[in-house]
Amino acid sequence: MNGILNRSWGWPRGPLRGPIATQGRSYQRAAYLSWVLPLLIAVLWVVASRQHWMSEQILPAPSRVWESALEFGSGELWGHLWISVQRLFWGLAVGIVSGLLLGTWLGSSRRAQTLVLPTFVALAQIPTLAWIPLFMLFFGIGELLKLVVLVKAVVVPVTLHTLVGVRDAQPKLREAAAALRLPRHLLFLRLLLPAALPAFLTGVRLALATGWTSLLAVELLASSEGIGYLMVWGRQLFMLDLVLLCILVIGLVGALMEQGFSRLEKRLLFWPQPATGEQQRGPIPKGWQSLLLPIALLALWQFTSNVGWVDQNILTSPLGVLHTLFSGLADGTLPQALLLSLQRTLTGLVLGGGAGLLVGLLLGLSHRAERVFGPSLTAVRQVALFAWVPLLTAWFGLGEGAKTVFVALAAFFPLLIATQRGIAGLSPQLGEAARTLRLSLWQRLRRLVLPGAAPAIFAGLRLSLIYAWLGTIGAEYFMPSDGGIASLMIGAQQLFRMDQVMAAMVLIGLVGALLGTLGQRLESRATRWRTA
Repeated sequence: MNGILNRSWGWPRGPLRGPIATQGRSYQRAAYLSWVLPLLIAVLWVVASRQHWMSEQILPAPSRVWESALEFGSGELWGHLWISVQRLFWGLAVGIVSGLLLGTWLGSSRRAQTLVLPTFVALAQIPTLAWIPLFMLFFGIGELLKLVVLVKAVVVPVTLHTLVGVRDAQPKLREAAAALRLPRHLLFLRLLLPAALPAFLTGVRLALATGWTSLLAVELLASSEGIGYLMVWGRQLFMLDLVLLCILVIGLVGALMEQGFSRLEKRLLFWPQPATGEQQRGPIPKGWQSLLLPIALLALWQFTSNVGWVDQNILTSPLGVLHTLFSGLADGTLPQALLLSLQRTLTGLVLGGGAGLLVGLLLGLSHRAERVFGPSLTAVRQVALFAWVPLLTAWFGLGEGAKTVFVALAAFFPLLIATQRGIAGLSPQLGEAARTLRLSLWQRLRRLVLPGAAPAIFAGLRLSLIYAWLGTIGAEYFMPSDGGIASLMIGAQQLFRMDQVMAAMVLIGLVGALLGTLGQRLESRATRWRTA
């Protein structure tokens, strides 16, 4: 085991001979090792199907999946995929352009940051899934619903990252623009846009993943065509071979988008990014002015409800939502549903996050383990989260087991990636110190590895906490249950109780914000030694 740590930090184990040849052989070994796990899984799959270890309805044989690929791949599969790709394209186009314009405005205007940004951030705290019942009543279940859901999912990360890029580039660029006497349009095109491009591209990368995931979610809920609908159709007919085929296609599309965007990013970012940026210190000033916009919107909303311009069955007044919220808190309906959802979140976080931490430690400490398991885990990560819903419900049913697995899967990858990258970023000099002090494996982990990777690990824990909460909302949406805040929303939507739907939306947003703040506090407290 000590050799694992030695290899991970580049500690020498003997004289170097033929570095170029050795490097070539290591690359060949890595290529071979990356196929070990997929081949092992394929062999187990074939043996399990031939020995009838599981029913073919639960685990279809590889030959059956291949037959489905030939049958549906002749046209039907690609037709549904093409519809989903078109929806994704238009949603990304509208969302990215809107996010770019809004983020540029918020980043370049101090007044906009004070008046508009707090309201935008507050609305962004409500997950996209929580908006779907309200969007269904406003826009129906047609194409407009898919577009609105996609734009909402895309515009948030693009806006926030563009804002940061433009805002943090301001001080130096303002001085340069004043010295060069640049007009406003040249200031934007020649200085602000290139300076904000790295942050903007980061937002677009996140938008690709969130947009693809949100599209699949809305196609699973309300669609008669698209790759998500095809999966639901296959699940209803218990054609798990078709479901597995769709999962493979969804993962392939995700991988192609990731690879294509990585190449585009490398082509566009050909200059040193930190040269023009300067991080502003201190939070954005907040005071009574930040309350002007939400108060004005709520007053307008209440006024239109009072005069009858808005149907109360579609958009309940703010006072009606507030009354329902307090009534639900008083009679225990909302706290009981919320507590059950939080229990699912915590259970999934412990299981999925714990597994992610352990696997991340293994991959970060062992090059061989990373070569064997890393490529396969990366391939699985390319599959959008909600694509696993039909398969999980077929394997684990619709009870608590399926929900726990789904939430654990949502929490698994953020902590795995953060842990692995945190260990990979440790200084090789720590290895020399461990050798000099003759530390044991446990001492190295406790005194060097874990403290050194703690910032990355707790950042991953914060993301895992947020993803576990989002996974809980999704699990309660797609897997009917007797309780939970999202289940309460679905029941209220079916009864056209929009006051209950909106009250639940408020609670979901507040809990998401509180969990994010809690994760940030845990991260700051656990790594407070860094500022000493």
